[in-house]
Amino acid sequence: MKILLYNPDNGVTRNFMPHLWMFLLRALTPPGHEVILIDGNAQPMDEESIARYVREHGVELVGIGAMTRMIAKAYRMADAVRAAGVKVVMGGPHVTEMADEALGRDGGARHADAVALGEADETWPRIVEDAVRGALKDVYAPVDDFGQERKPTLQPYPEIPWDKIDLKQFNVLPGMLQPLLKRVGEGWGTFRIIPVESGRGCPYGCEFCTVTGFFGDSIRFRTNESVVNELLRLKARAREEGGQIAVFFIDDNFAINVKRTKSLLRDIIAANAQVHWVAQISANLLRDEELVDLIAASGGKWIFIGMESIDPANLADVKKGFNKPGEYAVVLDRLAQRNVFAITSFIFGMDNDTPGVAERTLKEIRTWPPGLPIFGLMTPLPATPLYKRLEAAGRLTRPKHWQEFIPFAMAHTPLKMSIEEAHTEVRIGWASSYSPEAIGKAVESVNHKPLGYRINILIARLCFRGIYFPQMGRFAWLRAILENRRTIFKLIRQGFAGGLHAAAPTMKAQTIAERQN
Repeated sequence: MKILLYNPDNGVTRNFMPHLWMFLLRALTPPGHEVILIDGNAQPMDEESIARYVREHGVELVGIGAMTRMIAKAYRMADAVRAAGVKVVMGGPHVTEMADEALGRDGGARHADAVALGEADETWPRIVEDAVRGALKDVYAPVDDFGQERKPTLQPYPEIPWDKIDLKQFNVLPGMLQPLLKRVGEGWGTFRIIPVESGRGCPYGCEFCTVTGFFGDSIRFRTNESVVNELLRLKARAREEGGQIAVFFIDDNFAINVKRTKSLLRDIIAANAQVHWVAQISANLLRDEELVDLIAASGGKWIFIGMESIDPANLADVKKGFNKPGEYAVVLDRLAQRNVFAITSFIFGMDNDTPGVAERTLKEIRTWPPGLPIFGLMTPLPATPLYKRLEAAGRLTRPKHWQEFIPFAMAHTPLKMSIEEAHTEVRIGWASSYSPEAIGKAVESVNHKPLGYRINILIARLCFRGIYFPQMGRFAWLRAILENRRTIFKLIRQGFAGGLHAAAPTMKAQTIAERQN
């Protein structure tokens, strides 16, 4: 049987990283089937083109996974596939919570022939077997013999053949920059960000988050050996291709078990498996100096920190009081001293926010080392405690906001500002942080470091700029490059003059290892 696994874009912005679920399910597909992967973020499709694709390629089953912001597009694509006579299975966080919506049991149209609830590691092989027999069930849930939900252990973990997969579509560098960067430094003609997970689950239960509801509060880990071997395969591929590969550890909190994380990082160092990597880690866990040393020595370059707010009252409201805004600067300085920088995420429109929250937040950000600030609006996702609280209070203005995705638009009324004022605050945050002047200053702030760091900051800023200022076409990229041409050509001149020197961690791996003995 020929199977297509499809991940939709949201029709507005593209992600810069493939989604792991497609690669994982392909690895879990029983032998004897051909599995095709299409990520709409890399290969844009509309309803007509996906229907034509499945007909022309003889596809017999399509699996679609989507988060809430993508679900409207996912439903439209599923409808087109089913109209072409091909069965559709849908899964992911949104469908898990809104299965009746996907199956048309809520009075709306049916979009899927079957839904996979929760983590599909165990149910996917059964789905494929049932599809072959023409006996798909409506609902597949990971439950044990007693009907209790069962979570996969991640041990053993399927081997994803990253060394053999075609990743051409996931080069994040715009084509017009590739020839220039190849001349600036060896290996900079391609740059891919690869998703890897080392564990699943989060015990924190923040009010607005879907993670605990989907993955649970019980943390499960892969073996260190499994993760290290995957990094070694990726590192070997990058070396063979002469390109750049970075890893994004998609764990919802990579260091939730600090002892285990230190063990993994030591094993990465010992195996010489370092690649540049990004991970999500709570600010409170980065108080540990030894952990930060190991992050740097093992290849960590960017840490995503969900700061959410600089107001402790806001953090307490959403059950994230373990974040301490007074610690933010210390944590970021600790990382920057080791040449590790932060992606700092903020939410506006929280209950204690008032007009001017963007400038108050930016004032703090300007005192920190250069990083990647991102700004969003408080969004009540289905089945979260936040959604239930706002629904009970009658504050939802678009109760089914996902049915018409509107980027950066609120779906409820804030307490201390209007919806339009909240929208304005987000615009201020993005415009102030990603103007050509702001990008230039961020790059200049690391002039004392090797050129690789400056290129890193530039590329990251240009890519993250696309979250709010869509860069889905060639002309949008050309405009972004033209607006930032002074900074770009300055780096190119520096590259020709001095060459690209590899950026090395402040703390050598050997020193770290010695400290453990």
